[in-house]
Amino acid sequence: MTPRKTPRAFFTTLGCARNETDSEHLAGRIAADGFEVTGDPALADLIIVNTCGFIEPAKKDSIDALLAASSEGQPGAKVVAVGCLAQRYGAELEEALPEVDAVLGFAAYPAIGDHLREVLAGDRPQLGTRGSAAVDAGPRQRLETGPYAPLKIASGCDRRCAFCAIPAIRGPLRSRPADDIVAEARWLVSQGVREVMLVSENSSSYGKDLGQPQALEALLGALAGVDGLDWVRVSYLQPAEIRPSLLATMASTGNVVPYFDLSFQHASGPLLRRMRRFGEAESFLGLLQQIRGLSPQAGIRSSFIVGFPGETDDDVATLHAFLEAAQADAIGVFAYSDEEGTLAHKLDGHLPEDVIAARFSATLDLATWLTEARAAQRIGQVVQVLVESVDPVVGRAAHQGPEVDGVTALTWPDGVEPPAVGDMVWASVTATDGVDLIARPTAMA
Repeated sequence: MTPRKTPRAFFTTLGCARNETDSEHLAGRIAADGFEVTGDPALADLIIVNTCGFIEPAKKDSIDALLAASSEGQPGAKVVAVGCLAQRYGAELEEALPEVDAVLGFAAYPAIGDHLREVLAGDRPQLGTRGSAAVDAGPRQRLETGPYAPLKIASGCDRRCAFCAIPAIRGPLRSRPADDIVAEARWLVSQGVREVMLVSENSSSYGKDLGQPQALEALLGALAGVDGLDWVRVSYLQPAEIRPSLLATMASTGNVVPYFDLSFQHASGPLLRRMRRFGEAESFLGLLQQIRGLSPQAGIRSSFIVGFPGETDDDVATLHAFLEAAQADAIGVFAYSDEEGTLAHKLDGHLPEDVIAARFSATLDLATWLTEARAAQRIGQVVQVLVESVDPVVGRAAHQGPEVDGVTALTWPDGVEPPAVGDMVWASVTATDGVDLIARPTAMA
């Protein structure tokens, strides 16, 4: 295929919100470098797939997306793999997937336009373009519309949890300068965003690599001064790193929503230590009590792994009892995935797949029942809702994180002009539908 004068690129993004920000920074880089970013894959000369390589199901989804991409663009369109799977398995991907025209790791990002031109010319960038560089700065171009956007504050992680491959993929913690984050938040507001979610592999560690252990508190204060930014949401906090000053800042800073995304992973102390983590059910419940003492209507989200090597029936019973006591609004449950290169991969006590599957199913059933019951406890509360669609009118309350925590459907009164996307609406919760809330507006904010 002869490249057009202005080549067009289409992005497919898999995985987490951190990948979403990476894709938008890559889009911004190539747009500034003479490429056109299109929302229609059929018009694209390049299909760029931002892959996820965290756990086995995510790897499979990424490979399926790469295989499908060659048929999505124009005839002869080039397929380029970026992201975590490309970083982790670059050489293996190139050998196993001849349908993919280039596999580019993180170090290729700063010169991504040059590498894409090589691909369009029929060349294959060298493996040496891979490395541990991060895409934390530079221009950004939104690929999604709507009043919410993720905002990356750091890349990498210094913790060494036994089950996690992220440090091997993304490297050590590297915090972005606060001024850059605030400037990007202002730009996002100029693009119609009213809520940002601060994302990283470990947000509670933000600033530690800069010698600023309370940098997150200072950043939240700075973001409070961004005009038009109504909500700031913080994701992925490590319970062992929660400081009283951070709780106080999150509870008292005007535009920081009362939402606590806490990475518990389990509740059995002995198993958590085997995971190379800290804490146990009692200390976790104490932390939740502190949070609710400061913010009684706070939203609590956490994720849990079942089937980790060495997990016993007693460990599972401890986890289930903790889930019942915690009254979390959102609970993610994951079956243990044995990832090469992690400490857990070499541990003894690996459980049979059928045992893992049974524990996963039982824990997921319990989590579903508990979160639906927790949603029902909010009937009668008055909540503020960020409107995300208007036909029907649906949005999210402050305790509901984007895409994963349920929504709030507004029963809009007849004869009253409906809101616009991005409006803030106060509403009284009247009913639930699973974990979703149904609310009747009381006033416009």
